[in-house]
Amino acid sequence: MAFDLDDAAGYGRWRDQKLSSRPIDLTQLVVEVGDIAALTASESEALRAQVRRSNMALYVETKTSADRDDKLAVAALGQHFGLRSLDRNHLADDDGITPLAVASEGARARYIPYTERPIAWHTDGYYNPAATRVRSLILHCSRPAAQGGENKLMDPDLLYIQLRERDPDLVRVLSQPGAMTIPGNEDEGMTRPAMTGPVFFTEDGRLAMRYTARTRSIEWHADAVAAAQIIREILDAGGADIFTGRLQAGWGLLCNNVLHTRERFVDDPTRPRLLYRARYHDRIQGS
Repeated sequence: MAFDLDDAAGYGRWRDQKLSSRPIDLTQLVVEVGDIAALTASESEALRAQVRRSNMALYVETKTSADRDDKLAVAALGQHFGLRSLDRNHLADDDGITPLAVASEGARARYIPYTERPIAWHTDGYYNPAATRVRSLILHCSRPAAQGGENKLMDPDLLYIQLRERDPDLVRVLSQPGAMTIPGNEDEGMTRPAMTGPVFFTEDGRLAMRYTARTRSIEWHADAVAAAQIIREILDAGGADIFTGRLQAGWGLLCNNVLHTRERFVDDPTRPRLLYRARYHDRIQGS
């Protein structure tokens, strides 16, 4: 198996295929579609193929109506790719989809995604238990910020390759069940126990990652501290496998929960930034 540290041949075949097909710039992630709520067969396959290649695709809509309900469109896109089990976190709306906008009051105002502040490298739901892991994500832009708000993106498979090529023991310690702990949290009606688990793991023969670059409210196993620092160094250094882009209205990210960030932004008070986020416990069908 490719992710068995004792199977160098299997890993080598997977690595070579992954590296030979990886995109070399952001534009190679882009798939133009008419309307995410009504994909054609060719648009659907183009998105699916891109996700198979990179664990993510950036869609750009070209034929939407001005009065379309974007939340319903996001839900339809998820259903199209077999995504039905929404991660209904306590800050999501009743339909399970979360509007990401600056909140000046209420529970959301206490959390960074609902401010203009930057968000460091992470995969979504890194604090979820194994039974409700976030395996895929849709991030749809209805209105961009006036300035800023760029995202950085990285396929976790490529980070795994960089670490394993440097030293397989880095992967070994990061794959241990006790590698990373997110302490529990009780705040405004939310009760979340401490969550301990690996950074890298496999499900149905596919690699997945659970990660946050936060430095507070996190506990690394002593064996994993050095490996976690190397991850930070790789991500902070940039490089050919990290892409930076800014979603515009009608653009979005469809992915198997890849590594991502968000830069600080400045709002136009008359047209404040609004994105919709849907997190799923399912992996994108056919990817």
